[in-house]
Amino acid sequence: MVFCSCACKGTDPEQTKPSGPDEPDVPEPPVVVVEKATSWTTTFDKSRDFAKATIDFGKTSTMSPYAVRFTSDEYQTVDGFGLAVTQASCFNLLKMDPQDRTRLLKEMFSPTEGAGSSLIRVCIGGSDFSLSEFTCCDQEGISNFKMHESDVNYLFPILDQIYAINPDVRIIGSPWSCPRWMKMDVNGNGDAFNSWTSGRLDPKYYGDYATYFVKWVQAMEGRGYKVLAVTLQNEPLNHGNSMSLYMPWQDQRDFLKVVGPKFAEAGLKTKILLFDHNYNYDNKEDQKEYPLNIFRDSEAAKYAAGSAWHNYGGNVSELDKIHTAFPAKDIYFTEASIGTWNYGQSGRGFPSLFEEDFRDIILGTLSRYGKGVTLWNLMLDNEGKPYRPGGCSICYGAVSINNGLWSYSSLDRKSHWYDVLHASIAVRPGAVRIGTDGFTRKGLTYLAFRNPDTSYGVLILNSNAEDQQLVFVSAAHSVSVTVPGKSVVSLKWKD
Repeated sequence: MVFCSCACKGTDPEQTKPSGPDEPDVPEPPVVVVEKATSWTTTFDKSRDFAKATIDFGKTSTMSPYAVRFTSDEYQTVDGFGLAVTQASCFNLLKMDPQDRTRLLKEMFSPTEGAGSSLIRVCIGGSDFSLSEFTCCDQEGISNFKMHESDVNYLFPILDQIYAINPDVRIIGSPWSCPRWMKMDVNGNGDAFNSWTSGRLDPKYYGDYATYFVKWVQAMEGRGYKVLAVTLQNEPLNHGNSMSLYMPWQDQRDFLKVVGPKFAEAGLKTKILLFDHNYNYDNKEDQKEYPLNIFRDSEAAKYAAGSAWHNYGGNVSELDKIHTAFPAKDIYFTEASIGTWNYGQSGRGFPSLFEEDFRDIILGTLSRYGKGVTLWNLMLDNEGKPYRPGGCSICYGAVSINNGLWSYSSLDRKSHWYDVLHASIAVRPGAVRIGTDGFTRKGLTYLAFRNPDTSYGVLILNSNAEDQQLVFVSAAHSVSVTVPGKSVVSLKWKD
């Protein structure tokens, strides 16, 4: 940040010219520019809770053994970070007092008063975190497409408020199921399958379902929402969710060859992302390398911008294989959850999940050419509600709200909230990841970025118990920061 303190006379020329020929000119005092870097720190024990501080600049000639210099290497451009604005999240947010809700949303989305989160995930139709099961075309016939009243009543009011706070937010949309009248049995025999859970997309409806996607993007963009990308199916290998659809890679490949041309015909710039599921392909041998199998088909691959990923199975290192095989294809991380099975376990909770997810999801994705990260469920209540029967009854939101109070003071911000805050505050949409060279240590991880306004952003994770000194050196300045043991620090400054 740059702060200016000026000790100047008025601009009236009569005030500045000498009073007589014998009096010497008195020069104006120089403008004093105070330049500093800004840091935000959260310790695993929350003794520092997104604590903001300023740091004086040092000289680039520093000989510190802890110096880290930026190199000329450039990697991927980053679109941003955020949370899923599910119908459950909207339901809870709308229960809040409008002033409390605005305060919370500004905390997350405002580029000037908050973290500036710029990427969200939205369900195309219902999900396991909606108030009912629905799509945008439940009456047979694609001519009956219409945004569902649940979106009108819950999603749109929250999106309108988010966009009023940050008009640059972009959306990744994902369906949990196609309309039931488009389904066939999961074995692909062509028999009608009138269930929200499981089933497959009948090839005879590929054209209609492709039009469904086009109409959804057009409807959203017609309201002023910016749809960066869609995935063709949330968790295509999981057909046991309350709303779900089994879509093996062979089906997605063939459907892509229909929906891709439909997007082109409609002039849509929205990206199409493949897969949207786990690193381990749910241990299905015939589905391993799911997106790579589609990328290898040149006809299909030209319509796919990249792939999307979840972490409920396998390891983030799978992304190394994906990028190496097709480096021109984008990578996004689109979903991770916290709940009683991980966050709620004895001895874990916030400290463990904050460390693990910042390391594996935020830094792990970004260091593997990932362009963005969205995490699951912006807000649930203190009972994990609302959720659908057969959906996740043990999940937590990034923010939990007490359903007896519905107030700002009752909010419990969990680890996913801080993951997004720390990434968003320092790394702005359009930032480019840049190389570093210098001090390293086991248990210490950092990544550097150059933002579109030429400012630098650095994300640091210190998993060690001891504090760590680091000195980051840019073209004009050095920034010396003490990273507390067991903490995450975000840094930002402009040369």
